[in-house]
Amino acid sequence: MDDPVLGQVAAYNAHDVDGFVACYTTDAEIVDGDGQVLMAGHAEMRERYARLFVTHPDAHADIRQRMREHDWVVDHEVVRTGGVERGYVVAYRVRDGLVARVIILGG
Repeated sequence: MDDPVLGQVAAYNAHDVDGFVACYTTDAEIVDGDGQVLMAGHAEMRERYARLFVTHPDAHADIRQRMREHDWVVDHEVVRTGGVERGYVVAYRVRDGLVARVIILGG
């Protein structure tokens, strides 16, 4: 996969849970701005995102801006769920061609 961050956004928008999880390392963590782990590992991610896609069939993310520096990708994203749009700054750390860590700010 050339760009796992773009790949996971495309899979998210297609509600493809397996494709989404495949963009992440098996030990990937998703944390909030305070460092609190929101989810970790493929099993937890698969369960949480499968539930999200069933609960919110309109779930969609758009990248508004992007920066790259070494192994970090930082996006300004607008995510729609339940008819509500929220903006986030999301930092993705890429390791060995997969997303290893996500820090979600805002919302």
